[in-house]
Order: sequence, then structure tokens, then C-alpha cells
Amino acid sequence: MLKRDECDWWREETRNKADRGLEFRMRNQRQRIRYARIGLNMASAESKSRASENFHTPEASGSDQPGARWGPQHAGARELAELYSPGKRCQELSSVIICFTLMAFNFCYLVTYFHLGHSWYILLSIVAGILTADFASGLVHWGADTWGSVDLPIFGKAFIRPFREHHIDPTAITRHDFIETNGDNCMLTIIPLANMAANFMMLSPVEIYRNYPWYCYIFALAIFVTLTNQIHKWSHTYFGLPRWVTFLQDCHIILPRKHHRVHHVSPHETYFCITTGWLNYPLEKLGFWRNLEDLIQSVTGEKPRSDDLRWAQKTK
Repeated sequence: MLKRDECDWWREETRNKADRGLEFRMRNQRQRIRYARIGLNMASAESKSRASENFHTPEASGSDQPGARWGPQHAGARELAELYSPGKRCQELSSVIICFTLMAFNFCYLVTYFHLGHSWYILLSIVAGILTADFASGLVHWGADTWGSVDLPIFGKAFIRPFREHHIDPTAITRHDFIETNGDNCMLTIIPLANMAANFMMLSPVEIYRNYPWYCYIFALAIFVTLTNQIHKWSHTYFGLPRWVTFLQDCHIILPRKHHRVHHVSPHETYFCITTGWLNYPLEKLGFWRNLEDLIQSVTGEKPRSDDLRWAQKTK
């Protein structure tokens, strides 16, 4: 009798373990499906824009399709691309030439005044410069995405236009050359680089030695601000990237491709930092951009991303 009870208990326990194992596997399967759906939703905007670029037919790209939602065939994207003017090109070319000339000049002086005693300060300055550049990229990106209009005099067509085009044709940036991609960012660094060059020429060696970590910070900041849109372009490029670029992306030293897809899920209201993306998660957890938008809307009455939505809804 005791042996029979033990056998019954053993069979019952075996069935319970099997049921628990089945329940555990089903729960894991449901969790994997849920995560897969989240990943698909995050990637949908970018993947569809890549498909529209790589697989659309010539007939489709040249026609006014009322149902086109993104890509180079979108009516708004074509109109915005046509607003790129010779004057804008001249400004970008001049900015690139001046920026890289100043950068080379300042680099020579930094090498000349380098001292091993500055090593730790240099490392900290570089990290601080990268973090500042990442936050600055987010602030500019958020401001241009969220506020303003292409119709603003001078500023609208020159600086707001690329942001509007990018949301309805995300891969347009991959068709831009080096000048168009980096011209505006180069322009932003000219004044600090010029001031740094003037200090190197006018200050005494003792003063330069004392301020050397600060110059390293400014130089690192200028480099990463200058390269921000190039890094952004790489995050939208899925074919033909150099191995060293994909390595930096995989190590999250620069903005990874999968990370940036989060921003391209409509209505484009998060993950604005596009240099390294290091600050996106903490800023999102703090609700930084959302709170800032609420504050501005309560003061001005302006609705965030209204102009961005208007261009996205264009059909002809």
C-alpha cells in the first residue's frame, strides 16, 4: 500500500513538473513574441524607408502617388529637396573649408604644447567634449524637429528644411555628399575654433599650458559636433560601410543603427541625441524633452511638431 502511494505521488509530481515546464516555455514564447513586436514597431519606419529607396520602380518615383507615406517619391520630400539652393551650397562649402583649416591649425598647436602631465586631463576633456556634443546634437535636433517652420525667412529653408525632409525621406541623407552632409555642423564650430586659434597666437606659453585641458575640451567638442551629421548619415547606411565604422557602431562609441531607429517611429518625439546616443536613455527616463515641450506649449500655445506633421501629410 505504501509503495502504491509513493508511485501515485511520484506520477503526480512528474505531471506537475511537466505542466510547470510547459507553462514556463509558453510564458517565454509569449515574451519573445512581445519583444519581437516591439522591435518590429521600432524598426518599421526605417525599414520601410529603406525599402522605398532600394526597391521602388522608376515609374513610382516619378509619379504623384497620393498613398506614398515616405521615401523619395513622397510629394513633400520632393518639394523639400528642390528647395536646396546654390546659395546654401556655397555657405556649406565655405564652412567646411574654414572649419577644417582651423581644426588643422589648432591641432598643430595642441601637439606642440602637449605634456605627459596633462594625460588624465586630456582624457577627461575628451569624454566631456563627447558628452557635450551628444547633448548639443539632441538639443538642436529636438528644437528643429519640434518647433519652427520651413516658411520662416532665410532660417526656415536653410536649416529647418533638412529636418522636415529627413522624417519623410530618412535615407535622403545617404545620397548627400560630404559637403551637404556636414556643412551646417562645420559652420557651428567656426567661432570656437577661431577663438582657440587666436588664443594660441596671442597668449604666452605659460597661459597656454595652464589652459591646455580647456583647449582639449573645446577641440574634442568641435570634432564631434563637426562629425555629428556624418555619424547620423552612417546610422542610416546599411550597405558598404567601412568595417571600422560598423565596429564603432557595434561598440556604441558612435550612434548605432538600431539605436537610432527608435527616433524614427512616428511622431519622432524621443531619442534626439545623434552623436553617440549615450544620453538618450537617461534623458528619456527623466522626461526631459517631454517636460520642455509642455513648458513651451503652456507659455506660447504652439503645438509641438505641427509643421513636421503638415509636411508628412502632403500628397501633392
